[in-house]
Amino acid sequence: MRRDGFALAGAGVVMMKELADNLSSVRMRLLELLVFVAGAGAVYGTLTEVRNIVSEDPFVFLRIFTTAKAPLPSFVAFLGFLIPIVAIALGFDSVNSEFSRRTMSRILSQPIYRDALLFGKFLAGLATLAVTLTALWLFVIGLGVLLLGLPPSGEEVLRAFAFLVAAVAYGGVWLALALLFSVVFRSAATAALAALSVWLLFAFFWSMLVSLAAPVIAPADPDDVMSLLHAANVTEALSRLSPNTLFAETALAALNPSTRALGAVLQSQLQGAISAPLPFAQSLALIWPQVTGLVAAAIGLFTVAYIAFQRQEVRA
Repeated sequence: MRRDGFALAGAGVVMMKELADNLSSVRMRLLELLVFVAGAGAVYGTLTEVRNIVSEDPFVFLRIFTTAKAPLPSFVAFLGFLIPIVAIALGFDSVNSEFSRRTMSRILSQPIYRDALLFGKFLAGLATLAVTLTALWLFVIGLGVLLLGLPPSGEEVLRAFAFLVAAVAYGGVWLALALLFSVVFRSAATAALAALSVWLLFAFFWSMLVSLAAPVIAPADPDDVMSLLHAANVTEALSRLSPNTLFAETALAALNPSTRALGAVLQSQLQGAISAPLPFAQSLALIWPQVTGLVAAAIGLFTVAYIAFQRQEVRA
């Protein structure tokens, strides 16, 4: 008879083994080096711009994450581009490699259940992402303290931490997608190409598809304000099907306290609004749907991968 405690214990064993492999692999070290070099370049390029407004902006430390200096994009833009690549690299061969090495039947012959194996591999990849992003986050804050000469305030640390949590959730979506393709496709190259194709779709082509589909779904009447508002809401809803959009909106509201809304706003709704930074609690309420959407997408993709893996036949 199966006991849940044994299943969870098996997941912990798989997680620790996969985590050790991830952190010590040459592939992961190269990806970490790429992320740190890119992040350091983006931050160092913005510090010259940020130094000029130290006495003018009470949230000057957050500008390190969001300010861009040509030709380099901002640190947030770098993460939006690099996190999916790292997550896909961690998950595209996590399951099919066991089949190609003919080790899957040996692993499952041990007291480790299928769900424990898949759950442990996903948790290991997510923990690897969290460790890498946390180290990069601390590196950026330390570099800012060193070069700006002042520490961040308590609210700036909270906002930056909220952004870190959103970044891990964003990476979890792409990790779950790569894990799904690793279960569906026995070839690691096919799984990697499929995951990268989905990433390219959302990163570069989704906005174009939304601009084509939105006028068909909700035609706008230029003389009707409510029709224009409905069309804008439909466009935003379609855009938010992309995890890239959810991550970008979360970063905007968390790191820019002056952001008071993430959707279409009427001019009448702005009347009487105080031009002051939004408190952290209200910014947190503003980004809560986006973060929840990222977490739900990761759970949904992992659930599909779980069902597909349970239905696969494993032969000795």
